[in-house]
Amino acid sequence: MEGQSVEELLAKAEQDEAEKLQRITVHKELELQFDLGNLLASDRNPPTRLRCAGPTPEAELRALARDNTQLLINQLWQLPTERVEEAIVARLPEPTTRLPREKPLPRPRPLTRWQQFARLKGIRPKKKTNLVWDEVSSQWRRRWGYQRARDDTKEWLIEVPGNADPLEDQFAKRIQAKKERVAKNELNRLRNLARAHKMQLPSAAGLHPTGHQSKEELGRAMQVAKVSTASVGRFQERLPKEKAPRGSGKKRKFQPLFGDFAAEKKNQLELLRVMNSKKPQLDVTRATNKQMREEDQEEAAKRRKMSQKGKRKGGRQGPGGKRKGGPPSQGGKRKGGLGGKMNSGPPGLGGKRKGGQRPGGKRRK
Repeated sequence: MEGQSVEELLAKAEQDEAEKLQRITVHKELELQFDLGNLLASDRNPPTRLRCAGPTPEAELRALARDNTQLLINQLWQLPTERVEEAIVARLPEPTTRLPREKPLPRPRPLTRWQQFARLKGIRPKKKTNLVWDEVSSQWRRRWGYQRARDDTKEWLIEVPGNADPLEDQFAKRIQAKKERVAKNELNRLRNLARAHKMQLPSAAGLHPTGHQSKEELGRAMQVAKVSTASVGRFQERLPKEKAPRGSGKKRKFQPLFGDFAAEKKNQLELLRVMNSKKPQLDVTRATNKQMREEDQEEAAKRRKMSQKGKRKGGRQGPGGKRKGGPPSQGGKRKGGLGGKMNSGPPGLGGKRKGGQRPGGKRRK
């Protein structure tokens, strides 16, 4: 009995070992194609079992998936291994199958204005080292950033320039200048992004980060800020002598999506009636006003022409007419000329002088 029990145990052990080998050993007519870099296995064998499975091939699909996965794992165990943090991992080779991208290729980044100018002029960027020698600390330090060389922000004393106000805080002035430079750089960065995406740049109504705005810029910025509300500045308070803004426009009103169906039906029928009518609608009042306005414009133009003709006739004369104050060569008479009588002139030129002083005589009053 004891020998029989031992034989049974050995047979059972052999059967278990055969079952284990059967689980890890899979036979295929055509070998699978493996891409271990992508953990991919391609089965080229015809699915004969699936055709014979009938309307419910779930069990056959599970068995096929299990066999192919087992073959892929067998290939992974043949790869070289290494230990990483108390774990044994396999070193995967480079993938051979090119998988499609989820998203399209990124477009090249558009050039900024400075890069376009540099390319046009042939300017090449000069690569600078990150470390420079600092003479104050006698050591190598970064060119930019924290703990940089020649850092003037750590100075406890600043010399006041000769043309500056002696009572002005130079430390606050330096901080304000740095804030303005940072704001200017950010504005240029946003402009480059807008130009790269072909977006409309913001209008010049906003304030520039310079701190020196004119009266017109402040006025435009105030108007833009007032009309930037949901009511388009209708309920904004105004100053005592502030004028109403020009061209503010009106807010459009839309009918609700769910409302009076009878009014909507009436509007649609009215639109159809106007479209189907042969005679177009005529606004008599508007047409009359237009006709009267055109007639008034024609009469004003005629009067303007007549006035211009009258000015031309009164201002010019022919060569045989009389003209006061004209030259005597044109045949007219001129009072006070060289060939006529003179009422006021020296008596020696042949003219008479009234109220003049004669030599040796008395002056008449």
